[in-house]
Order: sequence, then structure tokens, then C-alpha cells
Amino acid sequence: MSVPPGPFGIYIHVPFCATRCGYCDFNTYTPAELGGANPAGWLAAVRLELALAAAQVGPRPVDTVFVGGGTPTMLGGDGLAAVLDAVRDHFTLAPDAEVTTEANPESSSPALFARLRAAGYTRISLGMQSAAPHVLAVLDRVHSAGRAPAAALEARAEGFEHVNLDLIYGTPGETDDDLRRSVEVAVSAGVDHVSAYALVVEDGTALARRVRRGEVPAPDNDVLAERYELLDAQLSAAGLQWYEVSNWSRPGGECRHNLGYWDGGEWWGAGPGAHGFVGSTRWWNIKHPNAYAQALAEGRLPIADSETLDDIARHTEDVMLRLRLRSGLPVAVLSADERSRAEVAIGDGLVTRAADRLVLTDPGRLLADAVVRTLLA
Repeated sequence: MSVPPGPFGIYIHVPFCATRCGYCDFNTYTPAELGGANPAGWLAAVRLELALAAAQVGPRPVDTVFVGGGTPTMLGGDGLAAVLDAVRDHFTLAPDAEVTTEANPESSSPALFARLRAAGYTRISLGMQSAAPHVLAVLDRVHSAGRAPAAALEARAEGFEHVNLDLIYGTPGETDDDLRRSVEVAVSAGVDHVSAYALVVEDGTALARRVRRGEVPAPDNDVLAERYELLDAQLSAAGLQWYEVSNWSRPGGECRHNLGYWDGGEWWGAGPGAHGFVGSTRWWNIKHPNAYAQALAEGRLPIADSETLDDIARHTEDVMLRLRLRSGLPVAVLSADERSRAEVAIGDGLVTRAADRLVLTDPGRLLADAVVRTLLA
């Protein structure tokens, strides 16, 4: 595996959830579905994978760590401390490493945040989704409307300068006022980062079945666009500026780990179903925790499949991801034909040229995928 120098991250997937939210299609398992898998066995398997990963990439400093799920806080403070210890056992963290864990409001507490801060975590990402109880009910979220902002305040009180709240907009039954209130509540919690995503009804989810049966309407694209403009204006007025199409932060609050994904960085994905990318190789792990652990017990990486990206695929991803950033897409990476098509997008008011980069305009952010297709046509 070719490993060029540059920023390097580690993502660790925790596949455990107490219940499954109706909209979620992530690789997660409730206790009834695990068939004997447990957090202790999962952590032992992750340790084995990290040892094999270190042998693959060599003595490379880790700039960012992101523990996601699933529900990482189901591991508790000691469990999440052990996860970070497992990374340190096999890799060297950079002195200024960003270390994030996702956290569910209902499994968070001041004691948990104090333990995580002492363990070396630097950033907390909380799933809020909405401040409206009826919206949370449609999403099958089990926490109360006020619990997520309260947890954010607790994390800040325990010394976390970097705290994110996730929002979902466009849920059936949500109103403009519901979203305004959700943004207001998130901002009032003093967080330095907000992620906001349009609701997507994924095949195979409980929500998709409800939409198919006609119990709730599918999200409306025009409504989603209006809601995006609403929350963008509200967050901007509060001092949080967009730096990626779905992410806003105060200065210095950007998620460095996710910037690595969007800016062509490399990372090792550990855990069941995790994806990684090093050199020109992308891979994804076996999904089920039992099969994942069995592969590692046999001394092999738990890779389900992989692909090697050629120059064309790398270029496509470079355009697709970097155009989503406020920092923009360097014009130099485009071919002559692509630069010509960029002029069309500029004329349509979807892109602007800022020095040597192309940056999406406000209308362009709503049509980012279409702009990418125009450039790459």
C-alpha cells in the first residue's frame, strides 16, 4: 500500500445502538440483533485491526480521530477512553490532534464529558436533529427536545471548546417555525459548530416503509431548499458561517477530520462496516460485528472489498468534494473543457471565481450536485 506524506486520520465505527431511529440506514445493531457480539469483544477486535493498520501505514502521526456510530456513548466514559488508548497503543497522536466522539443526548452526562476530556477527547458531536417534540417523534428519536442543548452546555462546562449539534430539516410535519426554533436553541447552547442535513428517506428504513404506506409524506424538494435558506440565514446572523455545504462554524470551529474527507485526505477506517482510504486504495470492512471479529481472530484485515482509484476517478472525486467547500475548487485542477463549462456555471450565477478558485454562490449551494455534473459532463 503506497502511503504518501500528508494529514492522516483514523475513523472508528461503534456499531451499537439501544434502538434504531426510523430514518437511519447506518451499520448499527440493537442488543437483540447482535447474537452474542458485545462492546468488550468489539474493542478487542478493533485493537487487532489497529495493530494491523499500523503495520500497513508505518510510523505515521495521526492528525485527527473520529469515533462515530451507532452510539459511541453507549460505551461509557471508560469505554471511550479505552478506544482512544487503543489508538495510542499503535499510533502517535500529533500534538494538536483533534479527537472527536459522537454522543447521543440520552446517554450523555457531565460525568461522561469530564471523563472524555480527561482521556484526551477535544470535540463532542451531539445528535439534536430538532427542538420540536413532534419532529423527534417522526424521526423515532428517544431523547426529549431539551436534552441535546442541555448536553451541549454540559460538555462546554466540562472544558470542551468545540461542540457540534446535528440538525435534520424537512421532516414530515416540520414547519418553518419549528426549524427556526431548532436553530435558535442550538445557537443558544453556545456551540461553535452546527451540521444540518436535509432528511433523506433511505430504502429499507422504517421511515421509507411509512412513506410507502402513505402514513407520512415524502420530503418536498422545494420545501427543503426553502428550509436550507432559512437556516443558513439564521446561522450566519448568529456568527456561524458555512465552510461546507452542510456545515457551519465559528472561526476555528471547523471539523478538521471531516475536512480531511472533503479535501482529499487519507484515513484508516476501523470497526465493522468502516470505510478507509490510503494511497489510491479505498476499502470497506465486513459489516456484522461477529464476522468482523472472526476475520481479525484469524489474523487478517476484515476487508469486505476494495477498489483502486485511477486518475479519472480521483479527479471526479476531487471536483465533487472540494467544490462543496467554501474555500473552493482550484481552477488549476480542471481541464480546458471543464474550465469552459465552469464559465457557463458562472454565467448562470451558480459559481463565482475567487482568485484562482471556483466557489459556489448561495443559489449554487442548493444545486451543488448539478454544478458538479455540469463541470464533469
